[in-house]
Amino acid sequence: MATKSYLRKPEWLKIKLSAGEDYTELKRLMRTKTLHTVCEEARCPNIHECWANRTATFMILGSICTRACRFCAVHTGLPTELDLQEPERVAEAAEQMGLRHCVVTSVARDDLADGGASIFAETIRSLRKRLPLCGVEVLIPDFLGNEDSLQTVLEARPDILNHNVETVERLSDRVRSKAKYHRSLELLARSKELAPAIPTKSSLMVGVGEETEELLRTMDDLRERQVDILTIGQYLQPTKQHLPVSRYYTPEEFAELKQAGLARGFKHVESGPLVRSSYHAHDQAASASAGKPLQS
Repeated sequence: MATKSYLRKPEWLKIKLSAGEDYTELKRLMRTKTLHTVCEEARCPNIHECWANRTATFMILGSICTRACRFCAVHTGLPTELDLQEPERVAEAAEQMGLRHCVVTSVARDDLADGGASIFAETIRSLRKRLPLCGVEVLIPDFLGNEDSLQTVLEARPDILNHNVETVERLSDRVRSKAKYHRSLELLARSKELAPAIPTKSSLMVGVGEETEELLRTMDDLRERQVDILTIGQYLQPTKQHLPVSRYYTPEEFAELKQAGLARGFKHVESGPLVRSSYHAHDQAASASAGKPLQS
């Protein structure tokens, strides 16, 4: 059996870790509230920077995902509980942190009839009550194409509706467990139809075997669905059991992808080696609200 070869990380992907006072305090707060963050569960490379700036992405509906995507470090299995008090605890933590923009995502909960949409909606409402001036962004799963679930989330009026296609059409079935490329596009399109005033957002990771032309075609697919915000980042293999990195993109290539996205009409494109869906989320929201692309 041939052994897998692993690429050495380039210099621009080396991260300076700093567990300062704000990072330590935020970690303690998460444990006190029995909350999960995608920052920790997905091993985000920006955790120290974001936590030092007192921003975080809450991960609701537990820490066990019903899917096993080949790029993701979140634990897979069969969830055994549904915490109905979780939305209020998220809002309490966000209030204590003094957030001005809060991102809420989740594991996939295909075991639930609504995929967890009602908990998303209640979390949005709880945040609105405690932090009326705080922007609320949700990064939702595809709910297996259940439009009622999407409607439930949209009726709670998030400031941004985010759903990630993650990769190009050719690689989607290989990279994403149970998710379908065109189902993701349909969700984003339906969101615009049901709630035109709510900006939509999606994310691409590069380095899993895609070609540049496929990335550009995916941008076109997203713009055809009127997606407003796009983030592009480098895939980093979380463990040796996950999908290997096919190649590392240079900062110059990320800059070129950003310009390609802006030329297609996205209101904001965040593109860089360490960019993740929630990275600089407040700036993305401000750009989308302004209604015109930012060039910087």
